[in-house]
Amino acid sequence: MNRLATQFRSFSGCVRLLMVQQFTINTAFYMLMPYLAVHLANGLGMAAWAVGLVLGVRNLTQQGMFLVGGILADRLGHKPLIMAGCVLRTVGFGLLGLVDSLPALVAASAATGFAGALFNPAVRAFLAQEAGERRVDAFAAFNVFYQAGMFVGPLVGLALLTADFALVCSVAAVLFLALTVIQYCWLPARQSIAPECGSVLADWRTVVRNRPFLYFAAAMTGSYVLSFQVYLALPLQAHRVAPDSGEAVTTALFAVLAAVAAAGQLKITAWARTWWTSRRAVGYGVALMGGSFLPMLAGCGAVSGDSSALGRVAALAPLFTTVTLLGLGTAVVYPFEMDTIVSLAGGRLVATHYGLYNTVSGLGITLGNLALGALWDSAERWGHPELTWWALTATGALCAGCVGLLARSGRLAGPAAPRLAAVAS
Repeated sequence: MNRLATQFRSFSGCVRLLMVQQFTINTAFYMLMPYLAVHLANGLGMAAWAVGLVLGVRNLTQQGMFLVGGILADRLGHKPLIMAGCVLRTVGFGLLGLVDSLPALVAASAATGFAGALFNPAVRAFLAQEAGERRVDAFAAFNVFYQAGMFVGPLVGLALLTADFALVCSVAAVLFLALTVIQYCWLPARQSIAPECGSVLADWRTVVRNRPFLYFAAAMTGSYVLSFQVYLALPLQAHRVAPDSGEAVTTALFAVLAAVAAAGQLKITAWARTWWTSRRAVGYGVALMGGSFLPMLAGCGAVSGDSSALGRVAALAPLFTTVTLLGLGTAVVYPFEMDTIVSLAGGRLVATHYGLYNTVSGLGITLGNLALGALWDSAERWGHPELTWWALTATGALCAGCVGLLARSGRLAGPAAPRLAAVAS
């Protein structure tokens, strides 16, 4: 904590505000979203397809509109887009606690998704701009606040659920409203650097013609498929080995993942900078993410009420080893990955680059999860569940290999980023 506090104080007030803001955003988001499906199904009595529709609309809206949010942030400025996203999420979260009809819930879900598409690229571009040459350190500290919000949010939400789901939504909405006021008062305006030609189409062409960036985005898609398994394959495995306590085990997995980042991110980043270049750190980190699924090959049966303490540890140890290694690999990758995107953008249209990067990774997650889900079912029928873990390990190896090839070919050495000037709020 002392190291984090020292590093936090070393940044400008704007960077510190962006970090605290992200902690609040994640706290508000994760205090509500993990419990939304249960509220829709049990509280409102909605059918499973309707629950899937409401949740899917949020994800589709956010992933599909990231590019729009990035373009708008580069053209209108980061601060207006961050504020607009928070206002929209205030409305969306407030509605989720008040309405009970499917059309209204879909509209509220779409609003929360679009809100994320507005402020996510803007926040990362703003952070990169303000941190300057200290981008890697800034993104490392940023990830600590990000993961801490993911850890605190569900705990706060669980406590508020003892009263009412509407209270959870109201508190989350109030947090976003308070953020909007704070941003208006204290978040400075900054001028983005865009090409001299002012059309959106020209901006779009600039980004899609950046082949090294597109190659990097494609190569890193596999890493997002791997990290998403804390929502898919690992919870499924938790219910497989501990059918009576799958939810509790899944919650513990999330806690371990957040704890790894919160406790080790700064030390991991400092160590990686000492021994590796940014490109090597990304490649080695992705390789570790893929290798993190190898412990799952040592399946030790299922946990039951009659299992001994040693039996429970043996059955659950592969799961917790995997999520710990996955957290370590993600901690290695994240700050250097974010820095590489800025370098490949040359400091221009950074939010647009982040927006397209998120869109590509979101599409990759969707396709990857469809393929993995089909493999999971097939592997179960064939009696070889280990095929899922081999496939994830191979995905990490392939992704790391592609990043290594790009680095060796010189395609990840982007142009020097220009200095960005501040303008008055």
